[in-house]
Amino acid sequence: MQGSGYLAIWSDLAPEDETDWAHWMTREHAAERVGVDGFLTCRVFRAQGAAVNRYFILYELADEHVVAGADYLARLNSPTPWTQRIMPRLRNFVRGGGRVGASAGLGQGGIVAPLRFDHVPAFDASAATTELARLDRVVAARVLLTDAATTSIQTSEKGMRRDDSSFVALLLIEGMDEAAVRAALHRARKALPAGDRAAVDALSLYRFAFSLPKRLLPG
Repeated sequence: MQGSGYLAIWSDLAPEDETDWAHWMTREHAAERVGVDGFLTCRVFRAQGAAVNRYFILYELADEHVVAGADYLARLNSPTPWTQRIMPRLRNFVRGGGRVGASAGLGQGGIVAPLRFDHVPAFDASAATTELARLDRVVAARVLLTDAATTSIQTSEKGMRRDDSSFVALLLIEGMDEAAVRAALHRARKALPAGDRAAVDALSLYRFAFSLPKRLLPG
């Protein structure tokens, strides 16, 4: 990942809202966000085999302070008309931002497994990511840690959504194909406490759909 900070977001959409959301994301919202000081790139993924239209968005940030930065908060408190139309339609919205706790591997994978935790993982993050990144066709593995105080700042955009939630940590595995990422998840599962293993078994994988790095912005 570029930088030492991140912002991760999940949401569901009704089928009739998906095209409007996709146009909003690719034609306005991603560019608006990546244009914020400290935002470096945006990547969008869609869940495989999910019964709902589930999306995962990962923003790479210069550092963990960007989530509470003046430029970003100004955007959150002045949503565009299109954003005002989209936000109330999002369901099961999950959002967390903070710092990269551990990272191993290079590049980006077309299939990702984003495993959320509601507590700080008990395993050694550096050792675990190094081990996972060495597996066949696994591109990278990262542990991301959420800053609860900055993530929970109340803004105009947040007030447009219902039932927002967050998380404490995220294990992100990126690979070249589904089999490789599933194998890495199986390896990670062995290191988790029994209470966390059900989340691995139920986890949907996500396929890359869209990206926008800052260098591609007009001007």
